Amino acid sequence: MSGVVLARGIDAEELALRMGGAPGAGTEPITDAEVSELGMEVYRPGGRGDGVVRVGEHAGWAFAIEYGDSTGGDRLEEISRDGVEAIHYTPAMEHPPAIVIYAHDGRHVCGFGLCEEHIRWGEKPDLLLPDLVAAGILHPDGDTYCDPCPDDYITRRRSALAVIEERFGLSLPPALLTGARLTAYAVSGTPDMTTEDPDFDVVCDWATANGYPLPSGRLRLIPYLIRLAYRHATSH
Repeated sequence: MSGVVLARGIDAEELALRMGGAPGAGTEPITDAEVSELGMEVYRPGGRGDGVVRVGEHAGWAFAIEYGDSTGGDRLEEISRDGVEAIHYTPAMEHPPAIVIYAHDGRHVCGFGLCEEHIRWGEKPDLLLPDLVAAGILHPDGDTYCDPCPDDYITRRRSALAVIEERFGLSLPPALLTGARLTAYAVSGTPDMTTEDPDFDVVCDWATANGYPLPSGRLRLIPYLIRLAYRHATSH
């Protein structure tokens, strides 16, 4: 997962389209683990890599889970047009920090990095400052921390995320992000979104004989790296 986009005011399919997906091009529902079986080339020299999203809806928000070279950070103005609210979360461990950006009606309203909440930007950079103060993260001046030297940055990040969740009424269970079967769309590059390989049995037999892990039998898809190895080994 490379990011999460949430939108209030449109459904999941419209969110996928605003992120660059094609109408009617969604796959059958797949899990987080099954995304790896799609043909994605995340980095492509001289061009845009492949990006895929799995989309769904929960508690009044549409959401898109991003994989690869996705488009959430580039298309927030488009996603949030016509009165829609949109939030983009880009995870990271420490530095650069995980980023949260809130957009509304085609405008970037505010954003900040988790554990770097004193650096805020957007048309209304202090929109969430009262919430950050109430949560005991920042002092009212917006520049100094209540705890300037926290020992547990994981807890600090969770506190900042809790501010976002409470302010906007978000509640995405982790199991929904990973285990739920959701429709997937290509949003950038040229990923192979095929959900059944006609030569699945042949390649699967070759993979088994050559010590590769068995592909999923449910989707009947050959993972991209196994297919590359098969093509290399069987090409003449």
